[in-house]
Amino acid sequence: RSMSKRRQERMSIEIQKIMARIIQEQVKDPRIDSTSLSVTRVDVSNDLSHARVYVSVLGDNDKQDETMQALQKAKGFIRTQLVQDLQVRHAPELEFRLDRSIEHGIRIAALLDEIKEEHKGEK
Repeated sequence: RSMSKRRQERMSIEIQKIMARIIQEQVKDPRIDSTSLSVTRVDVSNDLSHARVYVSVLGDNDKQDETMQALQKAKGFIRTQLVQDLQVRHAPELEFRLDRSIEHGIRIAALLDEIKEEHKGEK
């Protein structure tokens, strides 16, 4: 049981690395701006048949929507590349999710800076 857990984690990290590279170097879609996109996490199911890929997209909602649509469209291509790079018979089914945690963190940092600035002015 623990062995498969380890394999699952290894697979997650491996897929995350490969996905980042494929998206950066091989997906030719003008809607995908690899400078503002990062693969933040991959959750792989126990049997490795399914991978939920969390991506962070810096930009407004329109940019995020466009990027997610482009990834969705490129999913077949990405899976094909994944099979080759992972050297497995079957690539997991991919599911892309928008990860807002980084964006959230940046927003909080900006708010905290604003608060600090306001306090400076009060003294």
